[in-house]
Amino acid sequence: MDLIIFLIVGGIIGWLASIVMRTDAQQGIILNVIVGIVGSFIGGVLFGRTLGGGGLGGWISAFLGAVILLAIVNLVRRGAVR
Repeated sequence: MDLIIFLIVGGIIGWLASIVMRTDAQQGIILNVIVGIVGSFIGGVLFGRTLGGGGLGGWISAFLGAVILLAIVNLVRRGAVR
């Protein structure tokens, strides 16, 4: 059950980050989940102690990590962040 919730939350975070970074049309649901999960890890490493690990702080750090991940991917792909 925890795995299903983990995937759903990862998908939501990845989807929200892709909307903010304007890459939603290029990504499918699988890539949104991957971006959300990897972004959560990045956000936890970068902002975990600052924002806290659970509750709203966890959601915010996961979202910021996903946005940073998409910015890095855009930078590598296109040479510029949108």
